[in-house]
Order: sequence, then structure tokens, then C-alpha cells
Amino acid sequence: MAGHRQSKKVRHLAWTAAGAAVVAGAGVAATASMAATTWPAQKTFTGRAFDTCTAPSLSTMKAWHTGFYGAAAVYVGGKNRGCAQPNLTASWVKSVSALGWKLIPLYVGAQPSCQTGSNPEKMTAADAASLGASDAADAVAKASALGMKKGSPVYLDMEPYDTTNKACNDTVLTYVRAFDKALHAKTYRAGYYGFTSSSAKAIATASDTSDLPGNLWYALWDKKNTTTSDWPWDAQRFTGHSRAHQYMVNSKESHGGVTLTVDRDAWDAPVAITG
Repeated sequence: MAGHRQSKKVRHLAWTAAGAAVVAGAGVAATASMAATTWPAQKTFTGRAFDTCTAPSLSTMKAWHTGFYGAAAVYVGGKNRGCAQPNLTASWVKSVSALGWKLIPLYVGAQPSCQTGSNPEKMTAADAASLGASDAADAVAKASALGMKKGSPVYLDMEPYDTTNKACNDTVLTYVRAFDKALHAKTYRAGYYGFTSSSAKAIATASDTSDLPGNLWYALWDKKNTTTSDWPWDAQRFTGHSRAHQYMVNSKESHGGVTLTVDRDAWDAPVAITG
């Protein structure tokens, strides 16, 4: 995610360049690849969430459980994941879930070759489909090992890129479709994190929605805690608890006497099924 994998300068350039249960089918989640599967009820959280590069310690999660935040995003895997995760174990997931925290699995998959910057894993037109499938298999294995069960979402992190480059954009969509189709085959829901100026826009405005994510987490740093009033696309897209909004970054905060720097999110979308 841009907030934790890029410098403040690059983040600025990226910006300027640019709990209830419901059944499967919210937004555009009910794609052809999901139709024949019996899905567990979706676990949804509506409220304020945070994300930070390294999953905090259990003691920090206890201190921060004040009611201000109800969910936390955690980086479950991906070759482009920017931080080590010494705290993120199945035991940690079980313990923070028992405290009442909802968890948001985030996977930093392959990035497009037209994207500025370097990443260990980049996709090409030739390998986008196979890479999407293999990355999804890895994402499911990582999430499952942490105790995040079938029916949970995995949010694919796609950083900003030039969506006007048709070949590059087509490659990204091929990768995303393969990733999502493989998630669905394992009975995991597909989510996606991206920027309103580029990577999220590519998903939200695609005319062909087959095998695209059913849940969209959009980065728009306008400091507005909402998933509706600043939604920039068709109001009928990603409805029914299928939206999240990263609205503030680099927020240094203290809760329960413990200080962290986090990004803030307005959440109305699926979270992991644990316990």
C-alpha cells in the first residue's frame, strides 16, 4: 500500500497524479466464478479502521481497543510486502479477534511493469494470468495459515500506474481477474485496494466486470470519514457493504497511552472470518 511502501515524496506524487452479515452477491461480487459455490455468510464491519505497515503487538492492540477503531488491516503476504511481520501469527489473530477486533487481510501482489519504482515482482502481458493465479494461491495459503477462514476476503493491493497506457491496463485487469477467479475457487472473497486516480478507477469504471473484485477499498486522502459522499463513480457500483475508503495517511495517534502512526479508513465491507 502506498502509505507503507513509498516515501512521503512518492506518496505525494501518487496523490497529485491522481458488524452485520450479508450473503454473497453484494456489489459485483456474484460473478460467474462464484455462482456454483455455496458461500459462508459474509462477515461485514461498518465503522472506522486503521492500517499500518507492521501488525502491532498484542499489547498495543489491547491498548488501542478503546472503541475509536474497530478493525485493522494486516499484510498477510505478497513478494512486494514492504515490512516484516513478527507479530502476525495465528495466535495473534486468535487473540486480537477475541478482544473484538475485526481484521482486514491485505496482499501485496505483482505490480504492473509500467509503474514507476522498483518491485521484486512485476507482471507482464505474457505472465499476468499465471502470476495472478499463483499469487492468489499463495494469498489463500497465507490467510488460511493465520486462521482466516473460507468466506474471508483478501484485498489485493495495486499501487498507482498509468491507466491511459492501454496495454499496461489490460495486463493489470488480466492479472486481477486471474487472482480473483483463483480466490473464488478456494471460496475466498475478492477485494481490491487502489487509488481513485488510477488503480481503483480502472476497476470501478471497467465495462466488463466479470471476475473483477466485489469489494473496493479506494485511496482518496480528503480526510472525509465516508464511503458515500465522496464516492467518485457510479452510485450503483459496489453497494451493499462493498466499499472502504482510506481517507487519511500518516496520522500519529495515541490510544490507551500507546502511540502509533497509521492510515485511517472508513469501512463498510467484508472482514476476515476468524475464530
